[in-house]
Amino acid sequence: MGEVVVFADAFGYSNRSDAIPNTVSTRFGTASGTKTFTGIAVCQLIVAGKLSADNRLTDVVGHGFPRFDPAITIHHLLTHTSGAPDYFDEETLDPQADFGMALGKLPVYRVRAPSDLLPLFQNEPMKFAPGERFSYSNGGYVLLGLVIEAASGMAYGDYVERHVFARAGMTGSGFFEMNALPSHTAYGYLDDGSSNIYEIPLKGMPDGGAFVTAPDMSSFWDALFGNRLLGREMTATFLHPHVAASSADDDERHYGYGLWMAARDGEVSRYSSTGADPGVAFVSARFSTDDVEVTILGNTESDAWPLFSVLKESILDR
Repeated sequence: MGEVVVFADAFGYSNRSDAIPNTVSTRFGTASGTKTFTGIAVCQLIVAGKLSADNRLTDVVGHGFPRFDPAITIHHLLTHTSGAPDYFDEETLDPQADFGMALGKLPVYRVRAPSDLLPLFQNEPMKFAPGERFSYSNGGYVLLGLVIEAASGMAYGDYVERHVFARAGMTGSGFFEMNALPSHTAYGYLDDGSSNIYEIPLKGMPDGGAFVTAPDMSSFWDALFGNRLLGREMTATFLHPHVAASSADDDERHYGYGLWMAARDGEVSRYSSTGADPGVAFVSARFSTDDVEVTILGNTESDAWPLFSVLKESILDR
């Protein structure tokens, strides 16, 4: 697309014990940024005729949800408006401080597939009626992972690697187990300097945990906006600000089918994929007015946000 790299650099260590420095091509965790790829995967299956946004969750996934409202649809899950219970409710829990506590009843080293997380929330009551309001839901995207598996016949991570990462040219990205990270991958570190290996699931889930590189995120944005992942019509649906989301930010914040959006009067000025976990900070954004992309990846809990705030204001004020 004729893009020009204005600035690219790396700092700190991907492995502190062996003093291995981070590079521009180091793989970093994305935490909740993975929801973007989950949304793409669901939309691909809709394009393929294997799903509809209006399909009900319980008609697609065979797991028991005794207290879920049967009216929950794929659209509700994509837009965080399902009202389904959550295993990690960010309305009441701190994303960094309380994640391990939320998984306390389930050893993280046993979490290798979306269904492994179900015992934490599948028997809980609804938070509200489907479509009533926006409420950011990690559990909702875990459910979408089950939808992907049911509709595609593939394991969630395998589907995303083959049909999202490979199609977008994201050659360094993938779902890796925390106790067997490949070379050129950053270990995550907590504020006390310890590893995050016991703080997050062993393998990335549909709501968070994929690893990417900064160049791969540039490839992703190019593939998305070039209609190579979804096709023109579904790309427009994916990028539409479907629901308003409350935020302390000055922007009018909305959510699409896996992306945050800054939108006023129907005009989107920024699309963002973001995530934060213990030992992980991730933000990748596309500014629509100038086709500017910014990706910041960190292997501590707060690396990305101050820098992104400065860059965001600099870009918007140009």
